[in-house]
Amino acid sequence: MTESVAVPDDDKITKELLLVAGVVVLGSIMSILDITVVNVALPTFQSDFKVDAYSTVAWTVTGYTLALAAIIPVTGWAADRFGTKRLYMTAITLFTLGSALCATAWNIESLIGFRVLQGLGGGMLMPLGMTIMTKAAGPHRMGRLMAILGVPMLLGPILGPILGGWLIDVASWHWVFLINLPLGLAALVYAARILPQDAPEPSESFDFIGMALMSPGLALFLYGVSSIPAAGTVADAEVIVPSLIGAVLITTFVLYSFKPAHPLLDLSLFKDRNLTVSTIVMFLFAGAFFGALLLVPTYFQQVRGESVLKAGLLVAPQGIGAMLTMPVAGMLADKVPVGRIVPVGFLAILLGMFGLSQSSGPDTPYWHLIAWLFVLGLGMGSTMMPIFTSALKTLKAHDVARGSTLINVIQQVASSVGVAIMSVVLTNHLKGSDAVSAATALADAERDGVAPPSWAAETAQKLGDAFQATVSGDMASAFSSTYWVALGIIAVTLIPVAFLPRKQEESPLADGEERAPVVMH
Repeated sequence: MTESVAVPDDDKITKELLLVAGVVVLGSIMSILDITVVNVALPTFQSDFKVDAYSTVAWTVTGYTLALAAIIPVTGWAADRFGTKRLYMTAITLFTLGSALCATAWNIESLIGFRVLQGLGGGMLMPLGMTIMTKAAGPHRMGRLMAILGVPMLLGPILGPILGGWLIDVASWHWVFLINLPLGLAALVYAARILPQDAPEPSESFDFIGMALMSPGLALFLYGVSSIPAAGTVADAEVIVPSLIGAVLITTFVLYSFKPAHPLLDLSLFKDRNLTVSTIVMFLFAGAFFGALLLVPTYFQQVRGESVLKAGLLVAPQGIGAMLTMPVAGMLADKVPVGRIVPVGFLAILLGMFGLSQSSGPDTPYWHLIAWLFVLGLGMGSTMMPIFTSALKTLKAHDVARGSTLINVIQQVASSVGVAIMSVVLTNHLKGSDAVSAATALADAERDGVAPPSWAAETAQKLGDAFQATVSGDMASAFSSTYWVALGIIAVTLIPVAFLPRKQEESPLADGEERAPVVMH
């Protein structure tokens, strides 16, 4: 990407650098906060839009993250073609417009569509912001740069659920998106005044064929997976057809990607052992961890009957734990082999996820849940930065940017797959309970002002005074079973973790050469 920011390249944090950092941090806050703010609103979407399957509602998250994954590879080419400042302002505009449209959604399908548009803008904000800051700061201030840009990444998991819960409680779910309008307008004005004019230098040709294969392939495959609970079986046409078409498109992309000089995703980089091992670790970890944690606010609301705001406050300890360990792990990754750091983080994650699976009952003391979420956060903060560092550390200079693109796309896909899988597991367990199905049918009938189905009334009458307790117990059991699935995937991840480097390896970069930044959402 090409950007000339007028900041002196010395060892001091200057006023000019802080002004540029302000632009980037504001854009990052919008993108990262939005992901966590929306998570606590999922039960509200399900009730307000009268959606039966939780897996359908989860597409408001999956669609957004898929859009992020689709746009990140395009960002580098587009910045060279159109200019970094111009593209950054375009990304802010897309994100803000998508937010405004989300607030006008009339059903779950329209909300998912507008979330995709929002994700196209949000997906460009972080990589473009990292490029702007890297050029402005120079190699001597990269450590402090990462500390500055780490602020929204660390605060997002803490403030997002709280802000989302407060907005829904005092206003409505619409304000989860409307809050982005003043932020977006401020960011546009700020960027226009602070960032210098563009000097675009078109270089690589864009891989249109790769884009046409990969993006719809991923979307179709995940749509098929997410349709399993609604269909009731894997053998349904609504599941098989999109999944099969998506798999064919993805396979075709993999075979095609070795032909163009500048493919959308450079899969030849997997010849690097560290990149391959780190990517496998990251894919399994991100899918299990983020897929399971998405369900935590829903557990507090549906099983424990808490408000959206209190659910957000109860989830905050996970973000606090990550905030404590992530800076330390990032610093250690430059001095200690990641194969000695990541296993410690995974032990914390295994312990926290096991505790969560055992503590998701309808009457579990909250301090138990808070403690396990905090432990999960400690583990997450100890793994993310070292894994990314290991993936890129041994790549040659001209491969680092492409490696960063590749691993970020895979991270986003892993999160989307994890959300889909965990939603499918939860939905199927909930559907397997007669008491939960009866309670849902009775609530729907009462909401719509119609007579309840006879089977639902008979189930409630049969259980008598134990009906509500049975419903709560079965729902808690469904969440616990879902956490067990996540725990199993994380346990399997220990196999590739064992292959992470346990000896310090020299970077192939020449002295004075600048390493491309790691971009994370």
